[in-house]
Amino acid sequence: MQQLSQFPRVSLAHRPTPLERLPNLSRELARAHLFVKRDDCTGLAMGGNKVRQLEFYFGEALAADATVVLITGAVQSNFVRCTAAAAAKTGLRCVIQLEDRVKGMGFEYHESGNVLLDHVLGAELHTYPEGEDEAGADRSLDDLANSLRDEGQRPYVVHLAGNHPPLGALAYVEAAEEILTQMSAHDVDLGSVIVASGSAQTHAGLLVGFHAQERADVAVHGVCVRRDASAQAERVLKCARATEKLLGCGRRVRDQDVLVTDKYLGPGYGRLTPETQDAIRTAARLEGLLLDPVYTGKAFAHFLGSIRENALGDQSAAIFLHTGGTPALFAYRGLVDDAQIARG
Repeated sequence: MQQLSQFPRVSLAHRPTPLERLPNLSRELARAHLFVKRDDCTGLAMGGNKVRQLEFYFGEALAADATVVLITGAVQSNFVRCTAAAAAKTGLRCVIQLEDRVKGMGFEYHESGNVLLDHVLGAELHTYPEGEDEAGADRSLDDLANSLRDEGQRPYVVHLAGNHPPLGALAYVEAAEEILTQMSAHDVDLGSVIVASGSAQTHAGLLVGFHAQERADVAVHGVCVRRDASAQAERVLKCARATEKLLGCGRRVRDQDVLVTDKYLGPGYGRLTPETQDAIRTAARLEGLLLDPVYTGKAFAHFLGSIRENALGDQSAAIFLHTGGTPALFAYRGLVDDAQIARG
């Protein structure tokens, strides 16, 4: 999309990522044309969808001559881990604020997985005691930025709340075109994409991107991982509108185009459910795909459920967008053992 060239950008991701068939799953479920878009293969520090998004955030940070990047997120945040890696790659200092979103977790959750990688990547870690206070977390992050500014640093802040320009969504406007180009080689029409929907930038970016390519018929199904369907739909639509505004492309996404489900959310963010357990096991044992309990496990659970219920149609292709998150598996070892995923 030509409008994307107006935004500063730094190259971080391996692109295009593979689009692979899921032959064993197709045989198991008697459903042809199932695919996985491997955005866990974006390359930087174990990859994930956030690597694409950070190309635009770091492009802006470097254009502003920043010396330090700050970000807030959950203890096992993939976004935070990728930001630490991007900062290391671009020579910037990284300050991380970790929010306590999942109460009652043990040592491994707080020290292994993404947190371990944050330390390895050299980030400076801070904590925020609340888990469901986006505005408060952003204010705390801004306070840290002001302290750094007083020290003579030039901070760039990646905010959490949805009232800031969604630069990350631009990456998935582009990714929608990438997906359509790859699908053309398979000689089958694309009907649906299933993706975890949290911050909403990946979800909204795909919506805007497919509409920009005159493919409003592609249904993007967002699987709630943090909030209920009503709240998430509102967030996705708001993000899509802000993305359209950034691109100056006019309103394309309609209210009815925003499809979300909270059927697999369970008790809340970062909480493992039986459906997620089944999805993690099925993806690993049928296709060698590693999913995490927070995002991709829940999204794949919806992918499986929709196929079993014949809710995605018989003839068109369905894509599961693998957004990464593999490091978080190691933070949930105890829960995985309890569920006997490792043993079946």
